[in-house]
Amino acid sequence: MDLGYLATYMVDFIRSKMDLANLLGLIGGVFYVASVTLRTMIPLRIAAIISNVLFMGYGLLAKALPTFFMYAVLLPINCFRLYQIQQLVKRVKIASQGDLDMEWLKPFMTKKNFKAGDILFNKGDVANAMYYTVTGKFLVKEFGVELPPGRVMGELGFLAPDNKRTATVECIEDGQVLFIIYDKVRELYFQDPDFGFYFLKLTSERLLQNISRLESEVETYKARVQALEAAATSRPT
Repeated sequence: MDLGYLATYMVDFIRSKMDLANLLGLIGGVFYVASVTLRTMIPLRIAAIISNVLFMGYGLLAKALPTFFMYAVLLPINCFRLYQIQQLVKRVKIASQGDLDMEWLKPFMTKKNFKAGDILFNKGDVANAMYYTVTGKFLVKEFGVELPPGRVMGELGFLAPDNKRTATVECIEDGQVLFIIYDKVRELYFQDPDFGFYFLKLTSERLLQNISRLESEVETYKARVQALEAAATSRPT
């Protein structure tokens, strides 16, 4: 078949069928294709909503009741999903800009008491929980850092490739902690964006603190070396 004739036939066919109803259906089809090819959720839902409205117009003008009914049902569903995504984005922004308050996490945690001298965990132990200090004092032995009430500890073991403790924590004053097992942490991380961003900020803050502490120790070591070198050069031979 001649391609020129085929093209002319297709153009004439489209012109003969191009009333308002079919125009709405055609544009609706374009937006429907966009809704199933877009990768980001908000533009996807917006394209789906526009497609639903246009197909409803097509169904109404073409007197196609099943088409009108189907997209009339899909329209509020897509609108609701768009609202949910917008609320999710808003919660993520709030979580990423908020502080590291643990109050909302406490209902998911379990209480445990420790006596002075008790070891919560040793460096190299397999990690299975993170802790929040309520009362008492706890010492991170490798760094000589005391943890007063209101501090989180043990969260880095969740991210470690081998899930091993990176330091030893000892109770130096009778106290109580709240703990949550990593399985629950993992569940909250994937289900709740607030917690996901909270946990990322928490671990990032701890890593930055460790880096700052190491930098301080390096500077102290350099100062001592320089002092020893200066003393050695100034010593009479």
